[in-house]
Amino acid sequence: MQLFENIEPKDLWKYFEEILAVPRPSDKEEKIKKYLSDFARSHNLEYQSDKTGNIVIRKAGTAGFTDKPIVILQSHMDMVCEKNADITMDFLNDPIPAFIDGNWVKSKGTTLGADDGIGMAAQLAILASDTIPHGPLECFFTVAEETGLTGAFGLQPGFLKGKILLNLDSEDEGEIFIGCAGGIDVSAWFDYDKDPVPTNHSAIKLSVSGLQGGHSGDEIQKGHDNSIKILTRFLWEYTDDLGILIHRFEGGNLRNAIPREAYAEILIPNENLEQLKKLYDEFFFDLKIELPITAPKLQLHFKEIDSPDFVLDEDTQANLLNALYACPHGVLSWSQTMENIVETSTNLAAIKFENNRIAVTTLQRSSLESAKKNMANMAESVFLMAGAETSRDNEYPGWNPNPDSQLVKLSADLYIELFGEEPNVRAIHAGLECGLFLEKYPDLDMISFGPTIKGAHSPDERLDIPTTQKFYKYLKELLIRV
Repeated sequence: MQLFENIEPKDLWKYFEEILAVPRPSDKEEKIKKYLSDFARSHNLEYQSDKTGNIVIRKAGTAGFTDKPIVILQSHMDMVCEKNADITMDFLNDPIPAFIDGNWVKSKGTTLGADDGIGMAAQLAILASDTIPHGPLECFFTVAEETGLTGAFGLQPGFLKGKILLNLDSEDEGEIFIGCAGGIDVSAWFDYDKDPVPTNHSAIKLSVSGLQGGHSGDEIQKGHDNSIKILTRFLWEYTDDLGILIHRFEGGNLRNAIPREAYAEILIPNENLEQLKKLYDEFFFDLKIELPITAPKLQLHFKEIDSPDFVLDEDTQANLLNALYACPHGVLSWSQTMENIVETSTNLAAIKFENNRIAVTTLQRSSLESAKKNMANMAESVFLMAGAETSRDNEYPGWNPNPDSQLVKLSADLYIELFGEEPNVRAIHAGLECGLFLEKYPDLDMISFGPTIKGAHSPDERLDIPTTQKFYKYLKELLIRV
C-alpha cells in the first residue's frame, strides 16, 4: 500500500514518495543523481550535468506556449540527515521512514527531507505531465546546498538559459520571498595534549537531549535552545569546584542546524561524585523552570562509564570552556527596514573531536554584508583569545530584494486571485541559493516559495499536506501566467 495513495494531487505525492526512498545525504548524492538521470531518459527529456554535479532537465513548452520565456524551476537534491540518538538509521542506504499524522507528513525519529524533496517532487510531476500547460522549462537541481551551497557556488555562466527563476526551497506557504541573508562559516581548532588519567576518579557521561533544534536561519528567532551552550554552562560553573577533568565533549552536527544533543565524558574525584549528581539534578530543575516553552522535552542524563585513556591538558580545557561559554549564539539584531525580520544572527553549531584536534563550527548570517562581517569578527575573536586556530569558509552573498520586479507583482496578484488573500512578500533570514545565482546570472528575475515545513533540519521535521496542495496549485497556475 502506497503511503500517499489517497491524497491529491497523486502525481506530486507519487514522486515525493519515490524521493523518500532514495538516499541523498549532502555530498553523497550519487543515488539521487542516478534517479534524476534515469527519470529524464525514461521520459525522453534532455538533461545535462555540470562538473559540480548539478543537473538540469529541459522540457519544451506545451501547445500554445512554445514561444514563451524559459522558466527555471530550482530545488536542491540533498537533505539534512539528523536522527534522534535512540534511532538506528543508515542515511546512505535506508529509505526515510515517513508516515502520515493527520495533516502532516512526518518521519520516525529522523529528518524527513521535505526540505527540499517536495520541491524536487513538484518539478518531476510537471516534467512527467502531458496535461499541465507551460512554456519551455529548465528544472535545475543543485548538490550539497545544505553543507555549503556547493552546487550554487559551482554553477557556471551558460549552463542555464532562462531569465526567470522560481526557487522551490521555502518553508512558509502564503509567503513569497524576494530576498535572503548572506552567510559565512567561522571554524576554530584547538590542539591539545593528552594528560594521564589520575587514580581515585570516576568516569561519567553527562548528556543533553530532547531540544527542538531546527534550521539556524528560519528558526533562530524562536529561541530554540542550544545543547552545546547548556552543557558548557554546567561544566564552566562547576569544573573548578568539583575538579572535573574532560576527556571528550561533542555536540551538534551540521553548520545550519541548531544543536539538539551534546555530551561530555568527564572524570571526577570519587569524593565529589555524589555532589556532582546533586548539582546536575539541581541544574536540570533550574532549566525546566527557565525553559518551559522553548525546551519542553529537555532531558539531562548522568551515566557512569568505563575510564578513558586520557584527559585534556588543563590549559586547553580552560580555554575551550571559556570560548564556548563566551561564543555568541542566536539573534544579534533585527532589521530596521523590514518588520519582524532578523537581520543578523550566529549559530554555535557543532563541537567534534577529530584527527587529534577539537573542531568547533559556527555560522553567521546577515542581510547586510557589513553586519555579517562584524558578526564573523565577533565569533572569531572569541576563539583567537582562547588560543585556537581559526578560518572562514563558505561565504555567500545575500539576495537583495527587488520589490518592483514584474515577477513579484505577477506572483502576488495571482496568489490573491487564487486564494482570496494577500501573500506576505518579504525577505527571509535563511540562506537561499538565489544570491549566488544572481552573481552568475545578473539578469535573473526570481522569487522563492513553498509549502509549510516545520522543524526543518531536525527529527521533528514535518510537511503540511493542505499547504502542499496549495503550493502545487499555485505553481502550476504561475507557469501559465508567467
